[in-house]
Amino acid sequence: MLIRVAQSEDIETLFDIRTSVTENYQSREEIAALGITPKTVGEMLADDCCAWIAEVEKRPIGFAMANATEQTILGLFVLPKFEGQGAGRALIQTAESWLWSQDSKEIWLLTGNDPSLRAYGFYQHLGWVATGVVATGDFAGEMKFVKQRGQT
Repeated sequence: MLIRVAQSEDIETLFDIRTSVTENYQSREEIAALGITPKTVGEMLADDCCAWIAEVEKRPIGFAMANATEQTILGLFVLPKFEGQGAGRALIQTAESWLWSQDSKEIWLLTGNDPSLRAYGFYQHLGWVATGVVATGDFAGEMKFVKQRGQT
């Protein structure tokens, strides 16, 4: 497996992967309603965000995206048929390393507030700590996870 930095020409691939997942599924229309479009993702990648793509035999199978200003992981998605094969772990570790290199002391992410979801347990297993449910805004009801520098 290869992890590489996503480029502007990869934006459609990011959307294809994002809309392929079974847990935490959102359509392109639902994502656009949150203000996430190919145009805004391109702007984010040109500003303070970075995304990485996991590839197997040159086929994109997952991606992660992080924001240095907000010190957050914006998303981590893996094609369903490649789940459980290490792509998610490799991507999250890449995103964490990048955020730590941006002088972050604490990083955070949001995911579904259901302990039976794969992502919820995945983040806990990797040392992320659930700190509470977001009360308002577009992501109300999501669980916030945090990780301190040096936490494993």
